[in-house]
Amino acid sequence: FFNMHSVRRFLLPAAALALLVGCGKPAASAVATDPAAALPPAKVRVAVARAENLPTATEIIGTVRPLQRAQLAAKVMGTIDELPATLGQRVAAGDLLVKISALEITARVAQAQSQLNSARRDLERERALLTKGASTADMVRGLEDRLAGAQAMVREAEIMLGYATLRAPFAGVITEKHVLPGDLATPGLPLLTLESTQHLRAEGTIPEKAAASLHLGDTLTVLLDDTSAPVTGRIDEISAAADAISRSVLVKIALPAGSARSGQFVRLQVASGNSDALLVPVSAVTRFGQMERLFICEQGHAVLRLVKTGRVTGERIEILSGLNPGEQIILAPPAVLRDGQPVTPQS
Repeated sequence: FFNMHSVRRFLLPAAALALLVGCGKPAASAVATDPAAALPPAKVRVAVARAENLPTATEIIGTVRPLQRAQLAAKVMGTIDELPATLGQRVAAGDLLVKISALEITARVAQAQSQLNSARRDLERERALLTKGASTADMVRGLEDRLAGAQAMVREAEIMLGYATLRAPFAGVITEKHVLPGDLATPGLPLLTLESTQHLRAEGTIPEKAAASLHLGDTLTVLLDDTSAPVTGRIDEISAAADAISRSVLVKIALPAGSARSGQFVRLQVASGNSDALLVPVSAVTRFGQMERLFICEQGHAVLRLVKTGRVTGERIEILSGLNPGEQIILAPPAVLRDGQPVTPQS
């Protein structure tokens, strides 16, 4: 049996021997190598990133609305007899949109026309009798007033009958349809909505401080979506009063024909001063999924940087983060370029 004292006497010399043997061996070299550094140098074009003082713009959310928009409603009650218009259909000014069956108004027209004919015959008879001295001037004047009243009743009835037919007040597109043939048309309730496609405007509420420098006829840049190029619009209307709650002013901007559609979401760019911006050529920035990146040239090697971009100005794009002024960026980096690969700048 071994006691604890004997075990300690045996282990301590063995540990000392192992330590001496380990110190006597040379240490293995562990040099980490980067695979990209072993690649052949890539020829690249470079440019220096510089900060510039540029005008800044505030983006205001807006909506495209038509200059002409009509919500057609019935003025008389009746069953919808004809409804040739369909949703999304283009119509010309004067085209038939809705025809209401109003038999009682048709009967009223016939009644008024009958009274008019009777008043006209009575007047002609009395005028003939007056020339023979068998009637009086007062009788003739009374019949003339009766004829005028009958004519007014005919016009009123014909106007009411005209309300049973709804025609397009201007050329446009049917954007809403609330009824179907056979439905009951009730005065005041909308039947169709017609919008013009010829004249569209972007409407938005601009902070009163920024709106103070705007005037009728000024131009503003309008961003329609991320895929379309910005368009230039002209200010058509500016509200004379600011909203007391939002402290903003309603502005309406005329858009070029065919550039947008009614109801579309847009962003209005309103000048708001100047600021420093770090701009690089658009060709320097590449995208990988949701990431934006570029390469810089540092000590003869390509270094990958993840960046965040901002506005685009011509052929240049603003870098909001990930890059410092004065650094050399690689233009149009080759698809095979790797982080850490040697590069040879070309002029």
